[in-house]
Amino acid sequence: MQVRRANIEDSDRIIELLVQVNNVHSEKRPDLFIKDKTKYNKDELAEIIKDDNKPIFVAVDDSDRVMGYMFGKFESHIEDNNYPDIITFYIDDLCVDEVARGQHIGRLLYDYTIDFARAKGCYNVTLNVWAGNDNAIRFYEKCGLKTQKTGLELIL
Repeated sequence: MQVRRANIEDSDRIIELLVQVNNVHSEKRPDLFIKDKTKYNKDELAEIIKDDNKPIFVAVDDSDRVMGYMFGKFESHIEDNNYPDIITFYIDDLCVDEVARGQHIGRLLYDYTIDFARAKGCYNVTLNVWAGNDNAIRFYEKCGLKTQKTGLELIL
């Protein structure tokens, strides 16, 4: 298994995995996520793949089949009145194919992302996890992440 930057030829497979992630969320929050949909359509995905400020990394097997991905983006707090001058790398989405979970592919993608962010001079790496996604929370805690902030809601 190796990790590399995603390319346009990976799009169909990434879309399949986006559906898997969405369905995990729709099981927990059907009020916010529609089953079998995706966060991005193929055209949006093509634009993201080209954007160096929003890299997508994929874990591929020996036949170059995408088994997982990480969507990320740089967030700048340079010249922000309220923050020190830092650059954050935000993990927008990390997914491993449901048939390949437990093979440490998620950890491979995560470690690759951390090395990438460190090499780019980022101060920190952040992400959000939906409440109820206990598997993801446990995974990230094993990777050493700590709670930075908590989001709350009131459904009306």
